[in-house]
Amino acid sequence: MWISLLPIAYLIGTFPSASLVARANGIDIRTVGSGNPGASNVARVLGWRRGVWVFVLDAAKGALAAGLGLIAAGRPAGYWLGAAAVIGHVFPVWQKFRGGKGVATGGGIFAVLSPAVFVSIVALWFALSKLTKKASIASIITVALLPVGVGLVRQEAWEVFATAGLCALVMVRHLGNIKRLVTRKEHALT
Repeated sequence: MWISLLPIAYLIGTFPSASLVARANGIDIRTVGSGNPGASNVARVLGWRRGVWVFVLDAAKGALAAGLGLIAAGRPAGYWLGAAAVIGHVFPVWQKFRGGKGVATGGGIFAVLSPAVFVSIVALWFALSKLTKKASIASIITVALLPVGVGLVRQEAWEVFATAGLCALVMVRHLGNIKRLVTRKEHALT
C-alpha cells in the first residue's frame, strides 16, 4: 500500500519553498544569484533569516514524506518516500523539471529517520558554510559524510547504502558547483 504514496511524496517535494519566499520579497530567485531555487541562494540574495526559512520548509518536505513512509510501512518505506520527495524537489514537474539540489529536503528525511545524525550534519553544514563562505563546500562535505554518520549510529547496512544512493543524487546536482570551485568562480555566501 505504501507504494501508492510515492506520487504524493513526489508532489510534496515539488512545493516551491524558495520561489515562494523570494516572491514574497519581490524577487524571482531563478534570475538572481546562482539562479538555484534553494536555501543557499535565498540566503545569498535575501539574507540568512529568509534562507533559514527556506531550509526549514525544504527539510519539512523530506521529513513529511519520510514520516509518512515510516508510519505506513516502517523504515524502508521512509527511505523510499523520502527519496521521492527529493526527486520532486530536484525535478519538479511544475518547473519544467528544474529544481533545487536536494540538500535540505534530503536532510529532512534524516530528521525523522536518524535525528542525531541530522542535528550533527546541520551543525557541521553551518560551521563549514561560515568558515568557507561557500554553501557548496559545506553541502558537498556534509553530503559525503552523511552515509558515514548513518553507519556510525549502527543503522543496518541497507540503510547506509540507501543513504549513499540519496547522497549520490544530491552530489550529481553539485557537479556545476564542483567545476566552479575548481576554477574559483563559485558564488560566496554573504
